[in-house]
Amino acid sequence: MQSFSRMVKHAMLFLFVLCFFQAPAQKIRVCSWNLKDFGQSKSEEEISFIANLVNSFDVLAIQEVVAGYGGPKAVIRLTEALNRSGTQWEYTFSHGTSSDRYSKERYAFIWKSRKLQKVGEAWLEKDYNLLIDREPYFARFKAGKKTFTLSSFHARPKSKQPEMEIKYFKFLPDLYPNDVLIFCGDFNLPQSHTVFNPLRKMGYTSALVKQKTSLKQRCINDNCLASEYDNFYYPEDKLKVSDTGIIHFYTDFPELKEARKISDHVPVYLEFSLN
Repeated sequence: MQSFSRMVKHAMLFLFVLCFFQAPAQKIRVCSWNLKDFGQSKSEEEISFIANLVNSFDVLAIQEVVAGYGGPKAVIRLTEALNRSGTQWEYTFSHGTSSDRYSKERYAFIWKSRKLQKVGEAWLEKDYNLLIDREPYFARFKAGKKTFTLSSFHARPKSKQPEMEIKYFKFLPDLYPNDVLIFCGDFNLPQSHTVFNPLRKMGYTSALVKQKTSLKQRCINDNCLASEYDNFYYPEDKLKVSDTGIIHFYTDFPELKEARKISDHVPVYLEFSLN
């Protein structure tokens, strides 16, 4: 009996030690930012400001990268500025989207290589590229032994009914059934819009609720934010979210018009671990 009791105690002690020393789930910090005409017009000072603002994140998803040669050059300049902080970053940018020349843009991802590893090549959505003006840009990232997929998107302006293209997002999870798919970007619609109901029924939820993310032309009584446009939509059962929010970068500038030279949107972020 004493021998059995000792065995039970040893087993309980082993389980306790195993649980105590088990590595905690790795947290991943993602920032998504519509960087308004991100190209050669951005000065070195502005690039440096952006780098200092986002260097605490693990991956940055950028929308509104200029389709011409200045867009990729700006992505490289930002990556170089981030690398000067002492941490190694890598980048990828898309070809121009399928939209007409007036709304054609690129996307970009920049990430810390010590934290994340890109799996395969990033890609623009092919199945719905003719139905979505600026089709989303996908990239798979591996963190430890787990993988997730970011889908970055910039919707058409609200005046052109972005819900008419966002309605196709309900088909995207079935195209990538083995991916932990996280949609991010500038949707030009609030999360409360009914076009997101199909995704909600599939278990997706928004990171931000009733949070304005675009900048006004000028502040009114310290109210500088205009509309609920930028967000993350993620599968609630696949992620354990520990933090979400926006960065009020415009408070670093004496006037809003100076901040708007950086962007007319604030960065949004999502911190999570994979279940």
